[in-house]
Amino acid sequence: MKYTTLPNTNVKVSKICLGTMTWGNQNTEAEGHEQMDYALDQGVNFFDTAELYAVPATAETYGATEKIIGTWFKKTGNRDKVVLASKIAGAGDYTAHIRKDGFSKRAITEAIEGSLQRLQTDYIDLYQLHWPERGVNCFGVREYPYKTAAEEAENHLEILETLNDFIKQGKIKHIGLSNETPWGTMKYLQTAAAHQLPRPVTIQNSYSLIHRAYEYGMSEVSLRENVGLLAYSPLAFGVLSGKYVGGKTPEGARVTLFPRFNRYSSEQSEKAVIAYQKIAESHGLSLAQLALAYVNQLPFVTSNIIGATKMDQLKENINSIHIELSDAILSEIEAVHSKIPNPAP
Repeated sequence: MKYTTLPNTNVKVSKICLGTMTWGNQNTEAEGHEQMDYALDQGVNFFDTAELYAVPATAETYGATEKIIGTWFKKTGNRDKVVLASKIAGAGDYTAHIRKDGFSKRAITEAIEGSLQRLQTDYIDLYQLHWPERGVNCFGVREYPYKTAAEEAENHLEILETLNDFIKQGKIKHIGLSNETPWGTMKYLQTAAAHQLPRPVTIQNSYSLIHRAYEYGMSEVSLRENVGLLAYSPLAFGVLSGKYVGGKTPEGARVTLFPRFNRYSSEQSEKAVIAYQKIAESHGLSLAQLALAYVNQLPFVTSNIIGATKMDQLKENINSIHIELSDAILSEIEAVHSKIPNPAP
């Protein structure tokens, strides 16, 4: 395994982070425990979860993934071997069953205390805001909601002060963002600096060979401000395995669970997938190995969040860390990208 540190900290994390969002829906508790056992044995010491999980988000599955991690901690005693990340759910129609007051002090308090109880731990190493509570163009929304934007700017100071209170209590160690914009990220950084409060050390965002929108503005923020990307969906919800090519929809396909990400099934995306698959095969790699290795080598990526519903998928995904892409392969990838640009974010 390869390791790095969370930016501006001495916290050592694996370059691969275990994604967990299917546990409690597509995966049983026993399967979740098996995946954590395997990942830890392979040197993966970084796990990511959220109060929202399992997905898709429902009242019935709320908190299920954290509970599965909690029972594994209790069974194995491995809490001190894991750098644990979790998140408070942002506001939205699909989180109304959780709460409706965004990132208020009350909401943050409820979320953190609930996660600690389900996870059966006294602290969370990295606590993240799952997405902005204001309206932004993410999750497949293309247009910025300018008509309501003026009313929705977040109270960055109150949020950071509330999170700092939990840091002082030892209940969280560091803070991060998720699905934020360049403006939102910079506001948190500026507010933290102005008031001598803890700054976000990471931002979690979608990034893959067919969804490189992070490069448009956020990659510069990551590099210049030292806020590391935790790249999720590096296989575009399985699209970069090639299993959807030709209109196929395999049984149990995850992409059908995320209608907001239907851009991955576009004709433009399929052309890119086929082109990248040819590159991978010509170099003796699987498409998934190529896609994951590409994300692993990016300078603004702290860790690559990799999950899988099945053990054989997880093994292949974790093994991608051993693949080094040559300059020749990277040139071939960029040639495809220049001809078949990203679908709209």
